[in-house]
Amino acid sequence: MALTDRMSPVVRTVAILAVLAFVALVSALALRGSRAATERDAALALERRTFVVLIETERLDAAIRASESDQRGFLLSTDTPFFDEMKVQMRGVGASFARLQSLTADNPRQRANVAVLAPLVNARLKLLREHAGLANSLGVIKNIGYAPGRTAMAAIAARLALVRGEEERLLAQRRAAANAIDQRADRINFLLASIGAALTAMVVLAGLTAFVSMNRSRDATARARVEAGMRETLEARVAARTAELRTANARLIGEAQTREAAEDQVRQMQKMESIGQLTGGIAHDFNNMLAIVIGSLDMARHRLDTDPVRARTYIDNAEEGAKRAAQLTARLLAFSRQQPLAPEPTDINKLVGETSELIRRTIGEQIRLETVLAGGLWRAHVDRSQLENAILNLAVNARDAMPETGKITLETANTHLDDEYARGHADVKSGQYVVICVTDTGSGMPPDVIARAFDPFFTTKQVGKGTGLGLSQVFGFVKQSGGHVKIYSEEGVGTTVKLYLSRWFGADAEEGARAAPGTEIPRARGDEIVLVVEDEQRVRHLTVDTLRELGYTVVQANDGEQALEQLRIQPRIDLLFTDIVMPGINGRELADRARELRPGLRVLFTTGYTRNAVVHNGMLDPGMALLGKPFNMRELATRVRGMLDTPVSG
Repeated sequence: MALTDRMSPVVRTVAILAVLAFVALVSALALRGSRAATERDAALALERRTFVVLIETERLDAAIRASESDQRGFLLSTDTPFFDEMKVQMRGVGASFARLQSLTADNPRQRANVAVLAPLVNARLKLLREHAGLANSLGVIKNIGYAPGRTAMAAIAARLALVRGEEERLLAQRRAAANAIDQRADRINFLLASIGAALTAMVVLAGLTAFVSMNRSRDATARARVEAGMRETLEARVAARTAELRTANARLIGEAQTREAAEDQVRQMQKMESIGQLTGGIAHDFNNMLAIVIGSLDMARHRLDTDPVRARTYIDNAEEGAKRAAQLTARLLAFSRQQPLAPEPTDINKLVGETSELIRRTIGEQIRLETVLAGGLWRAHVDRSQLENAILNLAVNARDAMPETGKITLETANTHLDDEYARGHADVKSGQYVVICVTDTGSGMPPDVIARAFDPFFTTKQVGKGTGLGLSQVFGFVKQSGGHVKIYSEEGVGTTVKLYLSRWFGADAEEGARAAPGTEIPRARGDEIVLVVEDEQRVRHLTVDTLRELGYTVVQANDGEQALEQLRIQPRIDLLFTDIVMPGINGRELADRARELRPGLRVLFTTGYTRNAVVHNGMLDPGMALLGKPFNMRELATRVRGMLDTPVSG
């Protein structure tokens, strides 16, 4: 007798329906899995397409910048290798641009951006060919300006930024679509799995019911055969479903790894773009300054005998170019938080009041300046001169945002940044701060400009109106001082920049009055003796000549061992002036060993590199005096005179 013949009609109907539903469910699962895989593959293909476009824009930008850099090298040196490399890079620009056109042909927005970009790239390449061809044919450097090139590069960079922005928008949209596909598939799979479990339970229940309702005449052998068959069927189905789930899980893991690798590549490209922008800005500004220095010194050499007055003018120009280079280095050190700071407890209201007088002379009469100083203001632990520079930088930026007229407000206040604010801002510690607000009524900044305002060499000013280092210098100084800086701006209304400086909780030390620099350069008194230690020969000779010009008796050494020998044989040394970074014994070790030989010896350090033995976490060690390189005669004379006039401690 057949199994179905021994079931009741209701049980038989339920069992047949359950089996049919289970078969339909398995078919639906297979169809849904295939469709989900197809949709997911299509979404991943679109994401990979976006990454390829982003990579191609970076290649095009890099090729254009490399061709411009080779052109500058050729214009400055007329060396053929620069010219040949420039032609190679220009061919690379054409190939990269063609690939970008092909990749964006299916996107109307990108086609429009690339259509605008085409004449800009062609015009820039034409200008490079003309300038380089002119220099190559004449064999000499003509008076070819850089301003058109910088303007063209800015326009190209802006258009490439639009292309990248569109692709990043598409990337976000496509990622969202891919995630939606995954979530939808998960929901459907969960629903189908739940229904499958219910149907499986129904099949099992129907089978059990059939066994119970069988005739007593059914023998034990037949019952065992049916039960074994059902178990085998159920186990086979479970095994098949388990294999499907493992396959799907492996595919999802592989897709996640592919996406992570692509995202890592984009992050690396963004990092390299930032490094390229930084190095490009440094190279451009330093090449301009070196051109001034080298050209002026060359002209001074030719005019020295025939026209001393003109020669002196060229020397002044070279000195100005060198000073600008030193200022650029100082700003870069401030941005990277590498400048040595000498913080002290500071009355911020007093400092703002003193700085406001300088700001009034700087911004002109068409801009009104107002100061709002809080009563009971806490003291801050900060480097006074660097804070003055930061406030002046912000005031100059505010002035430039108001070309006709307007008002700048300097305001001080006590404030507290709580834990919630600190969690939302990286590198910010909760606690009490003294805040300085610089507010203007200028044009304001859009959100995308605010996001990049602290980037080095980023500027919205016209060519020649700013270096793009002012705000980055302010940011680096405040962060190195353990503070926080925040920009609030609204287009057409104005901008407020807030500097948060940590409150000083120690004893209020008396702030010494700082005398304004006089016209007279301080000189030696009597037969004062200075020991100069410097491993760089030219720097040592220049320092020795300068001190002798100031009237000092100078003993020199090129390393720490020679300096210690001089200390042993010289009957008197009034001041040890030593470089810090030297082979063998460094300046800090030399000072310690020198004071063992001469207790109370005055020591003045000098260095051009701030990560060394006397600067830790950006701060000078207590009791250390430092004169940073490069320095001029007045700075050296003032610092040496100040050290010699300071009573010996101990």
